[in-house]
Amino acid sequence: MTQGKPHIVLAGGGTAGHVNPLLAVADAIREIRPEAEVSVIGTSVGLEHDLVPQAGYELDAIAKVPFPRRPDMAALRFPAAWRRENAKVRAILERREAQVVVGFGGYASAPVYSAAHRMGVPIVVHEQNARAGMANKLGARWADFIGTVYDDTGLKPRKGARMERVGLPLRPAIADLAARLESDPRAARVAAAERLGVDPDRPVVLVTGGSLGAVSLNRSVAACAGDLLRHAQIIHLTGRGKIDEVRMLVERSAGSPSIDELRVDDLSLHRPSGVDYHVAEYLERIDLAFACADLVICRSGAGSVSELAALGLPAVYVPLPIGNGEQRFNAEPVVRAGGGLMVADRDFTEEWVRGTVPGLLAQPERLHELGRKAWEYGIRDAASTMARRVLEIVE
Repeated sequence: MTQGKPHIVLAGGGTAGHVNPLLAVADAIREIRPEAEVSVIGTSVGLEHDLVPQAGYELDAIAKVPFPRRPDMAALRFPAAWRRENAKVRAILERREAQVVVGFGGYASAPVYSAAHRMGVPIVVHEQNARAGMANKLGARWADFIGTVYDDTGLKPRKGARMERVGLPLRPAIADLAARLESDPRAARVAAAERLGVDPDRPVVLVTGGSLGAVSLNRSVAACAGDLLRHAQIIHLTGRGKIDEVRMLVERSAGSPSIDELRVDDLSLHRPSGVDYHVAEYLERIDLAFACADLVICRSGAGSVSELAALGLPAVYVPLPIGNGEQRFNAEPVVRAGGGLMVADRDFTEEWVRGTVPGLLAQPERLHELGRKAWEYGIRDAASTMARRVLEIVE
């Protein structure tokens, strides 16, 4: 490495799925080259508006300029908005003396790719989905390096550019858990179980549909509580506003009292309560639940699939049944590798849960094999790999 100070601008945001990998790469760059100047271009309305400054990086905000998808008033306004934000980005890149830009997709990335290309600033793209979005398809046309989570994303690199499956840059809590699971999985499980008040010596099933929850997962699992509790403890994250229905279904299936409120005890360790169905709308420290889980039942967003594979957790993936079906594409590779099961949302019924999940829990050797295959497919060093590729381009 030369002794010059690298000037690197990262771009992306909107959702945690874009912001968390961006911040993981930023931290890895700083770890390798502490003197590096790293800043972020994002919007003022996405999660990056709060998360980027909290992580210690300067944010230059631009407006959202979504590509028009139909001939309407937004399409008529698009050319002027696109030119305006490109000019703003150019000024930011000049002021930051950017030597390379690194885009993670989302609204903020497209004008950054465009301005950087016109200025001759090298471009790096990270694509986390199995099917790339429009912004990264644009950036890939000009990129020097493209890092992906999946082998087949639909991106077409230009001649001479390099594309590599690097994996998903993991947020710090997940990266730390992966390291602890590799070195001493029993200690990680016991410590997390004590924080959550579950029994580390009994199987744990984690059910989560994300922050908004998943009605089909909630109803089908909760309605089978009586059957599942004979085999395992349940940690069920219902999503906001959906906890009361889950409580009602659990008590109808398993009787009362059979359910309690999950909490993270930060002050003193607490013991299992004797009630084995633990419910919460959301769990900020989901890494604790991952550390205890023997099986995860969840949607198949790109971040979820990558994190579970990196942790070696067997999962039942139930893709969100809307949009272009991208969630199905996210789960397919790890399922093909033997690291999980995939069930269509319409097929994830009470009958499926009752007929499948207890049988899985009764076969710990099968769960172990699913977890081993997930671990083999997963990648845990994506942040450092991306950071090294970026710094190589700076050189």
